[in-house]
Amino acid sequence: MWLLCAFGSAFFAGITAILAKCGIRRTDSTVATAIRTIVVLAFAWAMVFVAGAQGGLATIDARSLTFLALSGLATGASWLCYFRALQLGDVNKVVPIDKSSTVLTILLAAALLGESITYLKGLATLAIGAGTLLMIEPRRPRSGAPANGRWLPFAVGSATFASLTAILGKIGIAGVESNLGTALRTGVVLLMSWMMVLVTGKRREAAHLPRRELALIALSGLATGASWLCYYRALQDGPASAVVSVDKLSLLVTVLFSRIVLHEKLSARAAFGLAAVVAGTLLMLL
Repeated sequence: MWLLCAFGSAFFAGITAILAKCGIRRTDSTVATAIRTIVVLAFAWAMVFVAGAQGGLATIDARSLTFLALSGLATGASWLCYFRALQLGDVNKVVPIDKSSTVLTILLAAALLGESITYLKGLATLAIGAGTLLMIEPRRPRSGAPANGRWLPFAVGSATFASLTAILGKIGIAGVESNLGTALRTGVVLLMSWMMVLVTGKRREAAHLPRRELALIALSGLATGASWLCYYRALQDGPASAVVSVDKLSLLVTVLFSRIVLHEKLSARAAFGLAAVVAGTLLMLL
């Protein structure tokens, strides 16, 4: 069951990247993050009540609550970096770096959670890392795209915080119903993102968004909500390293839709890198 949930998480996460990219052409990325988090939070709490999990609030211990909050803070930081990177760079450049969080997550899972690194898992990690490096090759930008590398630090930050999210979430979700855990940590993300909007003085921009971009941001929030629910259900039952690896197959969905919707193309080298990432992910499942 956890494997199906992990694949569901990958599909919805892949769609999220495309919807978000289309929704932040004119909208500030920090404002977009704050608005879409409202949608995710509403979606998450709706699922809590549908599943009848709201009664679990009274039984959550302080340790789980602390780690869920820390996971939420890491997620908020990852989102802010990710959407800023998407706004500054091409999807096909940003997403592979974000997905490289798999390698760091595997190492952290071994060090902090005691998950073993077998020969196959080590080989898979190398394939994923090498494939990611191939996919982030320097390329001439599309017409109208930024020619600088300002997006790179944000993409690296997104990957780093995403790794911390997985580890902290794995610890915090133990003994907590997955829908409830998702809703609680999303509340932390909401507070963090809106604080960033206020601190950066972008509150007025939130009230004057283009309708089309607002709709796309909302849809990306719904896709994120669906991805999270699948992801944390998978984390609850499956090993963190395997769940995160399957989730990173969202890269396939993103590449496909970026070609169809954004007309971004992969070079032969990047395509080979994508194949290596997929092969490494499949090896991880063995």
